[in-house]
Amino acid sequence: MSVTLRPSGERGHASHGWLDTYHTFSFADYHDLKHMGFRDLRVINDDVIEGGAGFPPHGHRDMEIITYMVEGALAHKDSTGGEGVIKRGDVQTMTAGSGVRHSEFNGSPSEKARLLQIWIMPAANGLAPGYQQTAFSDDDKRNVLRMIAGDNPEKGALPIHQDARIYASLLDEGKSLSHELKPGRAAWVQMIAGELDINGTVMKPGDGAAIEDTGMLTLAARKNSEFLLFDLN
Repeated sequence: MSVTLRPSGERGHASHGWLDTYHTFSFADYHDLKHMGFRDLRVINDDVIEGGAGFPPHGHRDMEIITYMVEGALAHKDSTGGEGVIKRGDVQTMTAGSGVRHSEFNGSPSEKARLLQIWIMPAANGLAPGYQQTAFSDDDKRNVLRMIAGDNPEKGALPIHQDARIYASLLDEGKSLSHELKPGRAAWVQMIAGELDINGTVMKPGDGAAIEDTGMLTLAARKNSEFLLFDLN
C-alpha cells in the first residue's frame, strides 16, 4: 500500500487581497513539476473570497469543474444560462467542454466565502458546456461517504464526464469508515477540517494524500473531520 502525504504547508499559496488561495497542484503562477495533478484530478484550490469581491467573467475549455462550498455564499453566472447562489453544503458542476465563460461573486459586505474548486480532466474534449447545482446538508454527509459527483451518480449526486467519483464526509471524532478501491484504481483524500487517520497516516486541515496499491481504506476521525475522497481510474 502506498499513501503519499501532501502536507498543507507545502501547497502553493497566493494572496491577492480579495482572494487568499492555496493550490494543491500547479495552478496559475504556482508551477511544480512534482505536483501537476493526480491521475485525472488536475486542480484542488482552497479559496477564501472576501465580502464584496469575486472572479470577473473568464473562460474555460475542456475541463470538469466542481465547486464544493465550505462557508459563506457565492453567486454564479455563466454563458450556458446557468446561474444561482451556492452556499454551505451546495455542490456545483460545470462542464467547460467546447468553451464556457462564468463569474463568481461574494455578495456579502462582510462575510467571507470559502470553497474548494476542483478540476477533473474529462474523458473527451469538445463536450457541450453544461451547469448543474444541488445541495447536501451536513446530516446527509455525517458519518458516511456521501457521493456528491461521479460518472455513475447515485442518490442525487451530480454527473461528470470522467470515470471518477467524489465523496464528501463529516466524520465525528471516534467514528470510522471504510472504502474499497477496485484493482487499478486510486484515491485522493483532501482534508477540510479536523484530523483523520487513513491506514495509519494522519491528516490535518489542508493536507492531501495520494493512495495507491491498496484494496481497503480505513478512515478514522481523531477529531471531528470534514474531507473529500476521490475514487479515480
